[in-house]
Amino acid sequence: MQDNDALFDALRRSADPGVVDAVDDLVRNGRDDELARINAVGFAAGRGLDEETVIAALLHASRLGLFEMSWNILCPSCGGVLGANATLKSVRQQDYHCAFCAVTSEPTLDDTVEVSFTVSPRIRRIAAHDPDSLGFWDYHRQVFFGSGVAFPEPGAFDELSRKAMLETVELQAGERMILALQLPALPVIIFDPVTHTAHLVETAGEPTTERRELSMIFTSAAAGVGRMTLSSGPLRLLLDNRTERRVLVGVYVANAELDRLIGGRRPFLTAKRLLTNQTFRDLYRTETLDVEQRLKIMSLTFLFTDLKGSTDLYERVGDLVAYDLVRSHFQILNEIVASEAGAVVKTIGDAVMATFPAPHRAVSAALRMRDSMRQLNARQGAEELILKIGIHEGPCLAVNLNDRQDYFGQTVNIASRVQALATGDSIFATQAVVRDAESVRLLSSRGVEARPQALTLRGVADRMPVFAMS
Repeated sequence: MQDNDALFDALRRSADPGVVDAVDDLVRNGRDDELARINAVGFAAGRGLDEETVIAALLHASRLGLFEMSWNILCPSCGGVLGANATLKSVRQQDYHCAFCAVTSEPTLDDTVEVSFTVSPRIRRIAAHDPDSLGFWDYHRQVFFGSGVAFPEPGAFDELSRKAMLETVELQAGERMILALQLPALPVIIFDPVTHTAHLVETAGEPTTERRELSMIFTSAAAGVGRMTLSSGPLRLLLDNRTERRVLVGVYVANAELDRLIGGRRPFLTAKRLLTNQTFRDLYRTETLDVEQRLKIMSLTFLFTDLKGSTDLYERVGDLVAYDLVRSHFQILNEIVASEAGAVVKTIGDAVMATFPAPHRAVSAALRMRDSMRQLNARQGAEELILKIGIHEGPCLAVNLNDRQDYFGQTVNIASRVQALATGDSIFATQAVVRDAESVRLLSSRGVEARPQALTLRGVADRMPVFAMS
C-alpha cells in the first residue's frame, strides 16, 4: 500500500484534494463491483461532488496508473457493451451489432460511446479482472452492460429476474448440455454475453404439446443472430460450447419484467463530453484519434473569439505591453472555457476556437468573457481589448489534424463566419444556440436580449438567422 499512498499523494498535487480523498476511499473500501466500471457522473452524484472536478481527478489518476480508462461502444437499445477499447483510436467507424437486441448501429460520440474507469490490478485486484470468475448476473452488471444501465434494487431485481428468465446456464469450455424448456406465448431470446451469440424465437399459432429441438453452438468467431418462429410448448435446447472460455447462456422472456430489469438508465460520461474537457485535452493531447479516423458527433457547440484591432494595439502600446495584454486575455479565456465544461481546441493568432457539450455552456462562457474583457479594460483605463465572439451548434466530425484532435464540418465553418460578423465587443449566435431551452433560461436570468440581425453568412447557401446578445 506504500506505493499506492505515493500515487495518491501525487494525485493530490494535480487534482482537487477533496475529490482525491473520495477516490482514495473508494479504492480502499469500495466493493469490487463499484470499482469494475466507474461511472464518473454517477460517482460525483453519489458523493455530492462537482462532476468536472471528479472527471479531472479520474483522468489524472488514470495517467498515474491508478485506473484503466475504457472507451465502450454501447447498444443504443439495451445499453450493452458491444466493444471495449483502451483508447479512442481503437473505436471503429463501421456499424456495431447487438446480438441481444438484433440492432445494428453506427457509433456516435454523443451517446453510444461511454468512458468508464476500472481500478488497476496493480492497485487492487477485483473480481472483474478475472471475468470468468463472475456469476451470471455479476458478469452482466460488471462486464456486459454499460455504466449507464440502472438496475433495480436487490429485492426488486431478484423478483424481476425470476419472471424475466426461463433458465440460466454456465457452460465450461468444451462442455455440452441439453435443456428442456416450456416456451411461453411471448418472444424468447437465448443469449450469451461472452461470445455475443443469440437466437430469437418468435411465438405464433396455437400451443402444441409436440417437442421441438434447437441447437446452439458457441464459437470464438463472430456470430449472427439466429431466428425461428414456433408455437408455444416444449422445446429441447442443445447447447455446445466450442470456445476456450466458459459461456453464460440466458433464456430471456421478452416481457414487461425484462424491460423493468434492464431498462433503467442514468447519466454517464460520454466520449463527446470527455473530448470537450480541457483536462483530457491537456493530458491526452496526442492520444485521441488516428489520422484516418473520423467519428461522428451529432451535436457540439463551437465558440470562436477574435480581438478587434489587435494590430493597432501593438502599434499603439508597443510589443511588450501588447504581448502581456494578449497573454492575459488568453489566460482569462482558457479559465472560463474550462470552468464551463469546455475545452480550447486551438488558438490562431489572437483568435480562440473552443468547444462545449451544450449551447448554454457556450453562452455562459461568452457572457463571462465579455464581462472579463470589460473589467480588464477598466483596470487598464482604456478599451485595449475588444473581443468579438461567435457561437453555433450542430453535427461535426472528430478528426486528427496536425497530430491534434480537431473538428471538421459545416458547423465549424458557420461558427467561424458568425464570429467574423461580430462587431465591437458583441456576441453573435445562431438560432440553434439562442433557442436552446437552457440558453433561453440563462439569457433571461442575466437580463440579456438576443436580437435577430439581417445578415448573410459567406459560403452558406440558405440564409440563417443570426442573433446579437446585448
